[in-house]
Amino acid sequence: MKLRKMTSAGMMDCKKALEEAEGDFEKAIGIIREKGKLVAAKRADRETSEGAVKARVAGGKAILVCLGCETDFVSRNADFQNLANAIADVAIANCPADLEGLKACKMADGYTVAEAVEAQTGKTGEKHVLAYYAIVEAPFVVEYIHTLNGKLGALVGFNKEVPAELAKGIVMQVASMNPVAISPADCPAEVLENEKKIAIEKTKEEQVQKAVDAALKKAGINPAHVDSEDHIESNTAKGWITPEQAAQAREIIKTVGAEKAANLPAQMVENIANGRVQKFLKENTLMEQEYQMADDKSTVAQALAAFDKDAKVVATKRFSLND
Repeated sequence: MKLRKMTSAGMMDCKKALEEAEGDFEKAIGIIREKGKLVAAKRADRETSEGAVKARVAGGKAILVCLGCETDFVSRNADFQNLANAIADVAIANCPADLEGLKACKMADGYTVAEAVEAQTGKTGEKHVLAYYAIVEAPFVVEYIHTLNGKLGALVGFNKEVPAELAKGIVMQVASMNPVAISPADCPAEVLENEKKIAIEKTKEEQVQKAVDAALKKAGINPAHVDSEDHIESNTAKGWITPEQAAQAREIIKTVGAEKAANLPAQMVENIANGRVQKFLKENTLMEQEYQMADDKSTVAQALAAFDKDAKVVATKRFSLND
């Protein structure tokens, strides 16, 4: 029982470790730790899609951390939750710069966070991993943990104190809507480049399809009957289109599609693509999103400005085990 309290290992594991160590508690602790390392190594390739997300706020600092495991059964265990909470407490007490820094922090029992996670792996026989860690520093910080499953959390930092209801609404918005950035100006260049590329390709495909559909209708062929090779074959078999119409449709799709693709007005494509990117930014950046707690169509930026025109969101962090 003494060794169990010291290590949180199972009773049989403690008994075997003491027998192997011939009653030496220090050696027994080492054996239990080595067992944890062995189990962790054996299960290194396992998925950790379950776990617990925890948050802590202290003054102008807040942390978000996730302890991951393999099954929901283990994640709901009291020992697992206690360890996740203890790690969160260590994180807010030390505010390390990154995940590796948190792993090196010491727990109350003298173990590092990394060693404590490893020991829990040995205890349960299931892979445990420190899946995420983030810190936000701002004049005013709020946190949110989704209470139904504890697998989703968010932090929002403001440049000044804002009303509790508004702050809670905005941090919940970050958790639920998962914006890619605070504002369009903050959106990462690689995200914008990717969205622009997607928008250009989608615009080209739509313009080509419009030309093909117009040519098919002019030929007396329903575009919906020939929108794929499978449909052409099945609709021919059903008698909805004749073999001659099927052949004509294939020719129109090939020739009209190629001609339109080769002669698309570059400026028109650019303008439509830019409009799509702007729509993406409105829907996916926090300040431009429609505020979910508002009764009208006001944005998050407008909701903040209604309280104080100088109030701003300066930082956000979000993590979900379900993404």
